[in-house]
Amino acid sequence: MAEILRVTPQFAVAGQLAPADLARAAAEGYRTVIKNRPEKEEPGQPSDAEMKAAAEAAGLVWRDLPFAGLPPPPGVVAETATLLEEVPGPVLAYCRTGRRSIMAWAMAQALSGNHSPDEIIALAKQAGYDIAGAREALIGLAP
Repeated sequence: MAEILRVTPQFAVAGQLAPADLARAAAEGYRTVIKNRPEKEEPGQPSDAEMKAAAEAAGLVWRDLPFAGLPPPPGVVAETATLLEEVPGPVLAYCRTGRRSIMAWAMAQALSGNHSPDEIIALAKQAGYDIAGAREALIGLAP
């Protein structure tokens, strides 16, 4: 089972999830799952169809927002900000290790002005992610 790392009461990240993890996520109160990992990024990864079916069977809203590399592209940042405003929370986002998901969240938070760059970095650190190197990018996105 993948470890789910809570960033805020309304947002958490995880590395690669398995279909069974989605039922657990729903039982823990998550209402939406965002997949930030491209399909077929590596052999053995569950298919998008499997994951979406498992999410929907668990009563979760499923959103597919894949991207490769860091930092996330501007369109992904903007779409993440919009999704986080529109979908029911708490939200669980995942990718291979959780790093892409935490960066998409961090940059979306800076773009929307929901948290200051220092708050974003501190919240990510409490969840186990050191994103201090992204401080300038976060500052550049802040309204």
